[in-house]
Amino acid sequence: MTNMQPPKLEWAKEWLKPVKSLYINGEWVNGSGSLIESVNPANGQVLGRFQGADARDVDKAVAAARAAFEQGPWARMSRKDRGKALRAIAELIREHHAELATIESLDNGKLYKESYVDDVTEAADLFDYYAGWVDKYYGEVNPVEGDFVSFTTRDPIGVCGQIVPWNFPIVMGVWKIAPALAMGNTVVFKPSSVTSFSAIRLFEIIHEAGVLPPGVINLILGGGKVGSYIARHMDVDKVSFTGSTAVGKQLVHDSADSNLKPVTLELGGKSPNIIFEDAPDLEGAIQSSFYGLFTHKGEKCSAPTRLFVQRRIYDHVVARLAQMADSYRLGDPFDPQSDQGPQVSKAHMESILRYIEIGKQEGAAVAAGGYRDTAGSNADGYFVRPTVFADVRNGMRIAQEEIFGPVLVVIPFADEDEVVRMANDTMYGLAAGLWTNDVARAHRVAKRLQAGMVFVNRYGCYDFASPFGGWKQSGWGKEYAIHSLQSYTKAKAIWIAH
Repeated sequence: MTNMQPPKLEWAKEWLKPVKSLYINGEWVNGSGSLIESVNPANGQVLGRFQGADARDVDKAVAAARAAFEQGPWARMSRKDRGKALRAIAELIREHHAELATIESLDNGKLYKESYVDDVTEAADLFDYYAGWVDKYYGEVNPVEGDFVSFTTRDPIGVCGQIVPWNFPIVMGVWKIAPALAMGNTVVFKPSSVTSFSAIRLFEIIHEAGVLPPGVINLILGGGKVGSYIARHMDVDKVSFTGSTAVGKQLVHDSADSNLKPVTLELGGKSPNIIFEDAPDLEGAIQSSFYGLFTHKGEKCSAPTRLFVQRRIYDHVVARLAQMADSYRLGDPFDPQSDQGPQVSKAHMESILRYIEIGKQEGAAVAAGGYRDTAGSNADGYFVRPTVFADVRNGMRIAQEEIFGPVLVVIPFADEDEVVRMANDTMYGLAAGLWTNDVARAHRVAKRLQAGMVFVNRYGCYDFASPFGGWKQSGWGKEYAIHSLQSYTKAKAIWIAH
């Protein structure tokens, strides 16, 4: 991106000094929970502090969202004006682009150029995209028998509890907030306690501009217990969660134990990526497979973490991947020369390193990386070298469990039937990729792969108009496109006798 603005590091340093608080009913309020410290993963130092919430704060936020949904000006606002509000938020994000990207990289550890070009840019564009949907998603006339007119309406679902993880804090938040608002709902939003600052700044920007009436969006801060409070709350009408499969299952139980609210889940993945020996551009396939995993530090649910390579080209592909991994530069996320920043937290870094040791113990060969990078200024940060495992068997833990970091496992295969069987041999079903010059094989294998998204001859194609979401234990429902709107509305069939 040629016009990328420089980071706002001095501004961020001053902005992070005050303790941040919750945002409920259009006001910044003190939380009733404990104070939470967020750590800069590049150096291990405390970045800033914010107040945590407890069940009492969730009650207040839900009450504010309920009042705004049923009684406030938001409930009476025209679709046209609702669309204007969403477009105004898009412009606000663009005005504060460098601020938001700086905070994201300080808090999460991803490269500034990743935060700027990928995350914040998409967040702004998503508000514009969903602003265009406010008057285009509606019901239909039902062709019923008899002397009746029957039609279906799509009504806003109500108060939406939204919980997002730490790997894409701002953009995944907007994945949920924008479609919910487009359909006329109100929001109780909780970011990860590891990376809350970009959400706090986004809510500040919206508040300062006075774009939304009080209570339409509410910000709750805290850990997993706070998320359970939201999911169990009897006056929350819907929960949307992105994160681990284990937490997703718990939130489903929370919902079932309360008011049986609908839950949409975007969960984990262990996505297969298959390179056949007739790949039309083998070097392009290798590079796409490499960057598809190792950008954003490998902390991506849809990353192509299991690479299946046909035996005739296997050794070449492994050697080329190792060469690329060894040349990767780890360092300060704000250094333009850095290729990879630190993992999001010390605990997560240690989890990745444990999996690397498990892989070694299981008999996989380390072709590149395999250790913590403590060279030079990286000594106090949470840096893990890009790691490539060769000679991996599909049953190994490193090939079955989500590591969520810069670890690629490369598995050889003989033929199409074998690789499809191995690719589908996983609890997950988020994404998959394949590389072949055979059009018939491309169609055949894409149909057989058990995944919500399949990429052919380019891994990782994403567009707001195409649904994002998985099969099996990778989740329920879809993000993006018209598909996300269904989960933020409820259908009502109306019959009129004549």
